[in-house]
Amino acid sequence: MDLKQYVTIVQDWPKPGIVFKDITTLMDNGAAYKYATDQIVEYARDKNIDLVVGPEARGFIIGCPVAYSLEVGFAPVRKEGKLPRETIKVEYGLEYGKDVLTIHKDAIKPGQRILITDDLLATGGTIEATIKLVEELGGIVAGIAFLIELTDLDGKDKLEGYDVLTLMSF
Repeated sequence: MDLKQYVTIVQDWPKPGIVFKDITTLMDNGAAYKYATDQIVEYARDKNIDLVVGPEARGFIIGCPVAYSLEVGFAPVRKEGKLPRETIKVEYGLEYGKDVLTIHKDAIKPGQRILITDDLLATGGTIEATIKLVEELGGIVAGIAFLIELTDLDGKDKLEGYDVLTLMSF
């Protein structure tokens, strides 16, 4: 299935000069969403995944159905102040400033094999921060899966040494 036909390109959003890749049109097509999910599940099946981790919010949209299909749990990575129990955090750089991601301190047990999922790999900052959280808790990043990679932003450079799946490249 050609998943690109289900991604809507939006010019100048959220600001002039940005060409936004809208995955909501992929998600609202049941066959396309299932196909994309199944491709990630197939990639992860032989990796002995114990837990799927995804950053908010689109990492949830990708990761939860994958976790369900693999019959493993899902742990959310969220912005600071959004998780109710004790967390660990990592600060990471954005194009214009910094942000903080957190995960529950008890979300991952040392040695667990983790699949990280997200919708889009751009500069790699969010996933790099997510990897730091997983590894700080003793998790092993067994794979990282994205729907889309924006190849001109070189985010994959930050993931050298990790097993990465991308379903579409723009």
